Amino acid sequence: MSQYRERRYRQRIHHKRLVPFKVAVQETDLMILAKADLTKLTEEIIYKVRGPLEGYIASHPEFLRTLTPLPYDKLAPPVVKEMLAAAQICGTGPMAAVAGAIAEQVGLALLRESSEVVVENGGDCFVKVDSPVQISIFAGRSKLSNTLALKIYPEKTPLGVCTSSGTVGHSLSFGVADAVTVISASAALADAAATMTCNQVKSESDIRQAIAFAQQIEGVLGVLVIVGEQIGAWGDVELVPI
Repeated sequence: MSQYRERRYRQRIHHKRLVPFKVAVQETDLMILAKADLTKLTEEIIYKVRGPLEGYIASHPEFLRTLTPLPYDKLAPPVVKEMLAAAQICGTGPMAAVAGAIAEQVGLALLRESSEVVVENGGDCFVKVDSPVQISIFAGRSKLSNTLALKIYPEKTPLGVCTSSGTVGHSLSFGVADAVTVISASAALADAAATMTCNQVKSESDIRQAIAFAQQIEGVLGVLVIVGEQIGAWGDVELVPI
């Protein structure tokens, strides 16, 4: 079983003030930092988010399968609206935004009980903090994996910090980047943008091209691309060694 599927990278998640806890409901498997253990509440929130999403997919099966954007539906549930909007901006299917969208919806709901929340959903994060935090970058077998972290400042949160990989995990990808991390005010958008940017990378020589692609996506604040031992970054990205 791979490191990703076991999610061993979660062993590196810690914070001096916030309480870590994991919550899994069906395919949704979250690692959360909050001011208290809110496991029971989080389970309830996940069901409230997943229920409407699953209902929408049942009545709109193309939502699950398509790799291209669908028309915006103003009557859709909030999580679906976020996914549809992100897909339209990034030029991909709405499911490319599902992990980021769920992380964000759960995080926003938890903020009613905790002023600081970090929700990690398979490498896609919603972040709202009151002091600086570092988010390490897991890049599979790259020698740069877990050697660098993004420094996130509280005044810039809430933020979505989402990572896509063509070499790690089970998500559909047409690229070979070990990690593409995108920062955006919307976690759904960051997720979809990371997927599409990762798709641009067929070799190390494509890093510059992929970054240029991400720059053109409205709402992207920063992007980091790792392929093997090569790295490129643009925008609101501050890297610190681990």
